[in-house]
Parts: sequence; C-alpha cells; structure tokens
Amino acid sequence: MSSQVPAVSAGQRATKPAGRTGKPAASARRRTTNGLLYLALVAVAVFFVFPLLWVLSMSLKSVADLFKTPPEWIPLHPQWSNYTTVLEQTPLIRNTVNSLIIVGCTIVVAVALSLVSAYAVSRLKFRGRRVYERTILTAQMISPVVLLAALYPELVKLRLLNSYLSLVIVYVAVIMPFLTWFLRNYLDTVPRELDEAAMVDGCSRPVAFLRVIAPAARPGIASAAVLAAVMSWSEFVIPFIMLDNSNLFPISVGVLNLQSTGGSITLQYIAAGSVIAVLPVMIIFVIFQRQILDALTQGAVKG
Repeated sequence: MSSQVPAVSAGQRATKPAGRTGKPAASARRRTTNGLLYLALVAVAVFFVFPLLWVLSMSLKSVADLFKTPPEWIPLHPQWSNYTTVLEQTPLIRNTVNSLIIVGCTIVVAVALSLVSAYAVSRLKFRGRRVYERTILTAQMISPVVLLAALYPELVKLRLLNSYLSLVIVYVAVIMPFLTWFLRNYLDTVPRELDEAAMVDGCSRPVAFLRVIAPAARPGIASAAVLAAVMSWSEFVIPFIMLDNSNLFPISVGVLNLQSTGGSITLQYIAAGSVIAVLPVMIIFVIFQRQILDALTQGAVKG
C-alpha cells in the first residue's frame, strides 16, 4: 500500500505562522496599553498632589523666601514658627472647634435621614418611586449656591442666620441627595431575605429596619459618614455667605481671614492654616479609604 501524505494548502501554511506570532503581538499591545494607563494615572496624581506640596512648602518659608527667583521648592531653613503663630495668635483653633460641631451635627442628621430615604427607595414600592429617584439624581447636580438662594429668605424669616443650626440645615440639604443614592446602592446588596425573615418572626418593617438591616449595612453607613464629613468640612461658600459673626466661622472661612491686613504679607500664614485645615480630612480619608472604595463598588456586584 502506498502511503499518502495529505496535501497542505498554501493558505493553511500561511496562517500557521500568524497564529504563533499572534500572542506575542497581543501581549506587546497589552503592555503598551498598561504603560500608557500608568503614565496617565501618574500625571493625574501629580496634578492633584503638586498643589498640596507647594502649599506645604510655602507654609515653611519666610517672607523673603516666598519671592525668591527661581523659587525654592524645599526651604533650606524651614520656618516652623509659622504654625506656632497661626495657632497662638489667630482664632484658628476656635474655627476648628466650630467646624467639628457643625460637621458632627451634619453627619448625624444627614446619615440618619439619607438611610431612611435610601431604605424606602431600595425596599418599598410606592407611587412616584421613579420620579423620586430621578429627583435625587437631579438634585446632586444643583449648585449649593442655587439652593442657598432659595433657603436664605426663609432662614431670615425664621431668624436662623448666624447660627450652627442654619449651616447644618443647608449642609444636610446639599449632602442628602448624594448620600441617599450612595446608601441605596449599598442596601441593594443586602439580601431581602433578611427583611422577610425578620417580619416572619413578628417584627414590623421599622423594627426590622432598625434591628436587622441597619446593622447589616454598618460598613456602608460608616463610609457614608466619612464622605459626609469630608464634604461638609471643606464647604466654604455656604458659611461665607450665611455667617457674619466671626466667632462662628468654620475653619474654611477662618483660613481666609489670615490674608494680609494692614499692608503686611501673611501668605505663609495662609499656607500654614491651609495645611492645618486639610490635614484632618486627609487623615480620615487615608484611614477609611478601603471602606469607602468597597462601599462605592458594592452596587456594581449586586446579585
């Protein structure tokens, strides 16, 4: 019997080497894409970190060093006394206490109201639910200045200006839409079977919410509290417009009052005050960043 070798067409011979070189080419493209992505991330990080490092550098300079040409990026003789001056000779500590009071009250009220609202959207079926959800999304895009323009006359009538209460009311109104949507996405990841099991055991829906759902959503609630703290701590426009009493100024407005007065240059003090104002928020975010990111991405893996 004569052995016959199957003929191999020219097309088959041509495609075989291409298959061998396909994987290295795809791997090279993937490395190039990843490299460009990392470069973009580094550029974004530098864009946001550079102003903070520059402010830190300015806070450690003397007046003469501020205007050196070329600029001195790292002060050779750091002026730590700038921080001492700011803390001892300005009301920045009082401003910090004001911010702690305002932010603390805002966190409690905003998180509590947003949690109830988020639970209603996540669990209940009621007429106008879709409209309510779209209203929440739309409210996130409204500028706080626009909201303040509507609330300001009413606060004047109620004689609530120049008080902690007025700021807390406006802060809560500004922060609630975002927190509601944030907590709604987190509550969607909590199994509905927990509600049903609690109500089968005799709990009413409010009791099931307080005793079962809220404890199960504790990580999301903690992340919402951190986000509320960051958003309210950094607010500047609202207290700047609503407060006339300097004893009530939060730290965001207190730093502004460190600007030059009487012809003297206080740029280094403004920089030092800015570092003091930003430091608590940065520490909180660094400590709780994992919890915040986990809570933000929970909605993406629902079901």
